[in-house]
Amino acid sequence: MTFLRNRAGYVLIGAIAFAIIAFIVGDLINTGRPFWEASQRVVGSIDGEEISIEQFSSKVDQSLEQMSQQYGGASGSPQLQAMAVDNVWQSEVASVLLNKEYTRLGLSISGDELFDLLQGKNPSPLIVQYFGNPETGQIDRAAIINSLKAQSREPRLKEQWDLLQAEVEKQALQQKYVNLVRNSVYVTSLEANDDYVNRNKLANFSYVFLDYNSLSENEVKVTDADYKAYYDANKKRYTNPVESRDIEFVSFSIQPTKADSLAVNQQMEQLAADFRNTPNDSLFAANNSEVKIPFAYLPKGRLDASVDSAVFSLPVGSFYGPKLTGNSYKLVKVVDSRFSPDSVKASHILIDPMKVGGEANAFKLADSLKRVAQAEGTFPALAKIFSVDGSKDAGGDLGTFGRGAMVPEFENACFDGRPGDYKVVKSQFGVHVIHIVKQIGSSKVVKLAYIERNLAASAKTRDVAYKAATSFLNEAKSETFASLAQKKGYAVQSASRVAASQGYAAGLDNPRQLIRAAYEAKKGAVLNEVYNMDDSYVVARLAAIHPKGELPLEAVKAQLTLPVLNAVKAKVLKERLAKALEGSSSLAQVAQKAKSEVVPVQNIVFANPIIPGLAQENKVVGAVFGSPLAKLSKVIEGERGVFVFSVEGFVTPAPIDNTYKHKENILSGVAQRALGGAFQALQDKADIKDYRVKFY
Repeated sequence: MTFLRNRAGYVLIGAIAFAIIAFIVGDLINTGRPFWEASQRVVGSIDGEEISIEQFSSKVDQSLEQMSQQYGGASGSPQLQAMAVDNVWQSEVASVLLNKEYTRLGLSISGDELFDLLQGKNPSPLIVQYFGNPETGQIDRAAIINSLKAQSREPRLKEQWDLLQAEVEKQALQQKYVNLVRNSVYVTSLEANDDYVNRNKLANFSYVFLDYNSLSENEVKVTDADYKAYYDANKKRYTNPVESRDIEFVSFSIQPTKADSLAVNQQMEQLAADFRNTPNDSLFAANNSEVKIPFAYLPKGRLDASVDSAVFSLPVGSFYGPKLTGNSYKLVKVVDSRFSPDSVKASHILIDPMKVGGEANAFKLADSLKRVAQAEGTFPALAKIFSVDGSKDAGGDLGTFGRGAMVPEFENACFDGRPGDYKVVKSQFGVHVIHIVKQIGSSKVVKLAYIERNLAASAKTRDVAYKAATSFLNEAKSETFASLAQKKGYAVQSASRVAASQGYAAGLDNPRQLIRAAYEAKKGAVLNEVYNMDDSYVVARLAAIHPKGELPLEAVKAQLTLPVLNAVKAKVLKERLAKALEGSSSLAQVAQKAKSEVVPVQNIVFANPIIPGLAQENKVVGAVFGSPLAKLSKVIEGERGVFVFSVEGFVTPAPIDNTYKHKENILSGVAQRALGGAFQALQDKADIKDYRVKFY
């Protein structure tokens, strides 16, 4: 009791603290959200504004879907996903930083401005896109007003309008900011005239040149002091914009072997035997081919070149293959051939069955329109009234198109008919009334039953490669990675300056998991698993970590080998050429003493300082345009060697005829650079934390 009385205060404080902790932990356990989860769900922070993974990932999914449609790539492609992630991140950075800048500058969109952008005389480009005629550019204002009124009845429409309005405001603010930056830069008449002269004044000169490659590495000695001197003079070139990693790795190929090729060939030989006896060529091909070729008439040039030339010379009923071309085996049957138009000019009326009470009614309407058009020749007028396709304003005119441009049902009707025919066909878009206006050209087309099987590594081949990779991983240590690879006969490759969000890396075709692991590892560590690329297994080591900012000499020394070597060679060659220059009154004498030759150059412009046969020589060409005529220059240290020159003459252009127009041309480029520079300045000033590598 005495012990407790003497320490009652401590006991009481401890009890209260325990109760508070228990309360917090209990609450967190009950809600199922540990206190560290919030930081684990943040994909980044932009000037203090956190971006949650939930909102970020939904935008990535949207971007990925749009890009898949645009580029035709698989949504699961690592490269496509990395591009989508980067696009969304850049958009988030721009949104946060620009919104803060708008507030600081007092930029806003008033109610009157918004009304004008949505339904007034100066519509937003987005409104033009959704409610404008693509041919005339005219806005359907009645459609806009009706759509706005319908919001109260259709919640989904209201959501779409809310999103559209937000995007219209966003674009309008961006345009105000762009105009503000653009109007802050200008080009003077003096600058315009200087630019004109720099692009049009010609210089004719001759030079004597000593190439750095004329000295071998054994003839010069490079010291640490040389490295430091070069680095100190050029350190601004070696600034890391973002943190990056250097990764060393060994690849274990899983390319198909000869045995794999033989196995696939045997499978194809068996397929060929069954193919010859099948009662349904197209169904058999569709069920057995890894590459789908439409069972339709194809013109020459649509297939692999070697297959294409072969099948077009075969008679109907012939078989081609199995043959290995590229990385796949092909097996083809020529089902039919004919001569067909190269292209067709046609018009159509598209009827949506949902809008006329079903498919039966759509066909009845189509037949009626066909009869009227045939009898009265009023197809364009009927298209404007009855078609739901965007071509209706042009009377249904689709222009001229070749094979492969339309869906099969539509294409077959157009290419199999005759000019002047009217046809009714059904496609995935609805029921079409087609008028074949004109058919152009004629060439052979073939209908093929086509089977293609890719040559892939077998399970055995993959297993052998995986076992070799696993064995190397188990033996590899940080300090012995390269020596172990050399001992076993494996080549060590490297991917340098790999950023955390990068979707590619030199020599690695599917690197995201490997890059994420590299950003969790310590410098020098061998990553603790075998990584599966598209055509190899990889064991990797984190070779170096490059922090953001100016890199130390040690981090870039390997990159400096050639420029430092050339700088040391330049000292030797400058002395040699300076001695040749002493007492000489002509380039010929300099060349004779230096054991070189005089090279004449004609029509060089300041704005394009390339010496033919050498390289871009900024210092040399700059010195030429600042030199008097017929005088020997000093020794100039260039990119490829050291020079002495003599200017023979300048050709001055006629005075500029339109200074204002030239100023406008220059201003366009200056303004664009100013916009990029302004946004880069905002990013440099902002506190941006990027945690994407934790999630992607």
